[in-house]
Amino acid sequence: FFFQTDVEISLVGGSCKSPVEKFWNGSSAMYILQKAIHNEESDSMEESKIDDAVGASGVLPKESPGTLALSVGRAKQLISLYTMVQNPNMTHLGISDLVVLPPLWARCDGSDPQHTCWIGAEPLKAGNKVTGLNIYTVSCDGPTADKTRFANLEQLKMEHKIRHHSSVVTTKGFAQYELIAAAAIEDTIAEFGSNICVDITWNGVEKILETPPLISAATLNIVLESGDPRSPVFQLYRELQFLLVLAEGLKMGVTEWPEPSESESALKLVQEFLTDLKKKLDGDYTLGNKNETEKIKCDTAAVDSCIKSIFGERGDLDFIEQLWCKMKGKCVSSYQELIDCFTLVIKSLERGEIQPWIHQGSSSFLSQLIQQSYHGKMEDVSLSDITPIQMLLEIGLEKMKKDYVSFFIGEPGTCSFLFQDYFTSTSVDLQEQVHRVQKLHHMLEIMVSCTGLLQFRHENLFPLTQICMKYYKENPLDEKHVFQLPIRPALVKKFYQNDNPEVWKVEISSGHGQKEVKTTWQVSTNAPVEHGTSDNSGFFSDSAVNGSSEERLYFITMTQCSQVQFT
Repeated sequence: FFFQTDVEISLVGGSCKSPVEKFWNGSSAMYILQKAIHNEESDSMEESKIDDAVGASGVLPKESPGTLALSVGRAKQLISLYTMVQNPNMTHLGISDLVVLPPLWARCDGSDPQHTCWIGAEPLKAGNKVTGLNIYTVSCDGPTADKTRFANLEQLKMEHKIRHHSSVVTTKGFAQYELIAAAAIEDTIAEFGSNICVDITWNGVEKILETPPLISAATLNIVLESGDPRSPVFQLYRELQFLLVLAEGLKMGVTEWPEPSESESALKLVQEFLTDLKKKLDGDYTLGNKNETEKIKCDTAAVDSCIKSIFGERGDLDFIEQLWCKMKGKCVSSYQELIDCFTLVIKSLERGEIQPWIHQGSSSFLSQLIQQSYHGKMEDVSLSDITPIQMLLEIGLEKMKKDYVSFFIGEPGTCSFLFQDYFTSTSVDLQEQVHRVQKLHHMLEIMVSCTGLLQFRHENLFPLTQICMKYYKENPLDEKHVFQLPIRPALVKKFYQNDNPEVWKVEISSGHGQKEVKTTWQVSTNAPVEHGTSDNSGFFSDSAVNGSSEERLYFITMTQCSQVQFT
């Protein structure tokens, strides 16, 4: 809604992203003030009073580069009005029943000498009464590579003591380092819509930009997008994509078959496979030609030398899984070819030409036909409509589930209750089973990244696996989710000790409880505010790097807090 025609007010709360989360760690809903943008749409909204503007979900402020910030003077005036309304001593205002309002933050244009970009006010409460306010000012400068413009820690501490009349202050440090870029080497996983970084906090900061001590607390943050062609498990990802094509075709009734590859057709591969089995009808065909078996397994897992030790190569592919390997991906290029392949298999079973071995507990329709063939009697099968696609989807699901379980559990047949209960369940429909296999693949990509890039061992992978499993048992697939793992800094120190941080921050504080006040000084490689623009001379005006393109550019941000007591 609007105030005095020049100010736009939004209420941000619930699941809306806070635009001030980098400066303020409050969790309540808040008002965001900025300059009103008047156009036909906003005028019509104003005329309609925007009844739902302060609804439960709130209105997310505009985050476009064109966001218009208020002048610092106007922002201070609005903060003063807010302060008056919250002050119980202002009886002349005639407010009989004071209501504690949400905190208020105003975007500023940085036009003052301090380059102020935000001013905020947060009520201090005792029960249902307001006893005072915390007033925040956030200033920003840069980007700059000139470290002579960085603050001096002792000077910051002294200024805080003078401002807040305190004799004792404490300091807390925070640093964030990107690990995925530091650890990536040629021909391994590299950044692909992904980020692995570590957040480190410690007490007792001694100097600006100091490297965190090893006794610090550290949290690994992992956001990883599947499908990087450089990933050691990219072939497994492609296999999963074909599974998704089949699932979509089953759901929509139309399957987009891949273009035929230059290799042999699926029909020829299946024919050769069945012919080979007929020759080996001696009860021990599964051992077969070890080199050929290894070729199938290597093609399936597609792991390189740095992953083999943990991913391994399955040595227990049954008939159905090997059949999937012949028909997956670009091998099957049409619905008719799929029918022809299954026709060959079913006729071989009916004639007793093959007696294939399958895993115990296999529940696909094809496995049921194979079990029936053991007794010399099979039901009639109509390979029409969606039946062939469903049959191929079922055997692909069974095979891929075992691939992932082989990685996460190690030895096939020792599947934990967690897997049996959720990820490998066949009690849900095929679409949900496919969705859960997608989750398994995303978890695999995360484990492979941490193993290949960060050299994580089992003792580090195990808790990360549990965190991922717990999340995915309760939530849908989300490759933007940040998985967090508490670690010891020593585990990743070699990747950041000679690197510059993405964010480095020191927090100086004094007082306790509601009397606590903080001063925060921070440098960051990314702009801390989104409403600084090139036409605004107040923000980011000194971007010269003195001719050096290799120096790290930093934005400098200072957040100061002062208290106004009403009682």
